Amino acid sequence: MFQNLRRQFWHIVPPTPTPKTQYPAPMRAALPPLSVVLLPLLACTPVAEPVACTDDSLSTCLAPTQGDDYYADQGQRYFDTLDASADPESEPTYSELVARWEWPPWLLLTGYGRDLTLAVDEVVLAVYPGTTVPDRDCRAFDVQPFGRCRVTMDFDGQPCPIFEEFTFNDQGEVTFVEAWSDLPGMFPSDDSDPWAEADGVARLSTRIPGLGSATGRIDPGSDAMADVAATDADVAEFVRHTEDFWGTWSETYEAAGDDLYARGCGWTTP
Repeated sequence: MFQNLRRQFWHIVPPTPTPKTQYPAPMRAALPPLSVVLLPLLACTPVAEPVACTDDSLSTCLAPTQGDDYYADQGQRYFDTLDASADPESEPTYSELVARWEWPPWLLLTGYGRDLTLAVDEVVLAVYPGTTVPDRDCRAFDVQPFGRCRVTMDFDGQPCPIFEEFTFNDQGEVTFVEAWSDLPGMFPSDDSDPWAEADGVARLSTRIPGLGSATGRIDPGSDAMADVAATDADVAEFVRHTEDFWGTWSETYEAAGDDLYARGCGWTTP
């Protein structure tokens, strides 16, 4: 059903106080004020300056510029674009060069650029016109990705659990979307970490240079990207897909097989 896609465009016990030493009154008077002793020491203590994010910074360089409700709402708006029962005018605030990466068994780079990403989602709804996303839990986080959702999509009455993450720039635009099936062996962390907050989560968004700049605009041809891709196979594959979106999409689709949704949604046992 996807063959025409090319044409259609997440009680402390206090320490016991140390008894104070009692000095005789004359000695107490001779002791200098505490401020006189401490001020020179404080003056010599270096103050850490904020890290300046550059055009090649990773996404974790950025801090939230919007409230929690905003980031959670962007996740809701994203799934509105995949929900036939939602307001068709509701969509996330994408950056111009937003990218979407969906881990296997899904099709890797499934959106590149604002217009193409929205067009692909329109085609998904055309292929599965009864698709809804009735079960949603979208939350905000203090570190990138600032938005994360655990949802269950409904394809013609069949459930499909998905975990999706959203990376943002300083303007509050979504610059990167990353998705996994929310199933054992496919979710990026374990059961003790339902929101993928632990160290070492194998997400792509925190490894791509440029997502940590103020605009979050990536440059697949940059020296920084080439340096990372030289030692990171996932980043190298991402770059390859950006260089030939439709060619690599077709290649990945053909390799996925007809049971793509059955495997990705857990309808069959792998």
